Amino acid sequence: MTTLARFVPLRSPLADVAVLQNRLNSIFNDFARPEGEQETLSMGSFIPPVDVYEDAQQLVLKLEVPGIKQEDLDVRMENQTLTVKGERKFECDEKEENFHRIERRYGSFARSFTLPQTVDTAAAKASYDAGVLTISLAKKEAAKPKQVKIEVGSGAATPQTKQVEGTAAAA
Repeated sequence: MTTLARFVPLRSPLADVAVLQNRLNSIFNDFARPEGEQETLSMGSFIPPVDVYEDAQQLVLKLEVPGIKQEDLDVRMENQTLTVKGERKFECDEKEENFHRIERRYGSFARSFTLPQTVDTAAAKASYDAGVLTISLAKKEAAKPKQVKIEVGSGAATPQTKQVEGTAAAA
C-alpha cells in the first residue's frame, strides 16, 4: 500500500523553517527585554492586546478582553503603575475528548504599565463594552498645552498681537 503525501504548490520548502525562526525570535526577544521596560507582562495562558494613545487632554488604554466578565477584571493604580488583571475561564459543558480543536486561550493574565508623571492618577476612569476595557487617564493641568498671547511691536505706536501655542513643563 502506498502513502499519499499532500502537495502544496507555491509553498516554499523553507516556510516551516521561517515559522520556527519567528517563534524562536519571539522567545529570545522576551529574555532580551531591557530592565527599564515601560511595560511588564506576567506570563499567563494568554496576553490580551492593548492600544495606547494620547491626545492633549488624556492618555487612553484599550485592552481586548472578549469572553471575560466585568467582575473577573481587576484594575489597580499604585505609584504611577497601572495593573490590569483578569481571568478567562474555560467553561466546559462538553467533555474535552469531544473537542476537535481548542484554539482560544484561557487562564489568567496580568499586565502592568508605568504611567508618565503628567497623568493625574486620581482622575482615572474605566469602562467595559463589547469585550473592550477602556481606561482613560486625564492629564494634569500643568501638562496640557496652553495658548499664550505675545505682543510683538516694531517700535511703532500700535503694537501687533500674535498668538503662539506652546506647552507648559510638567510639574
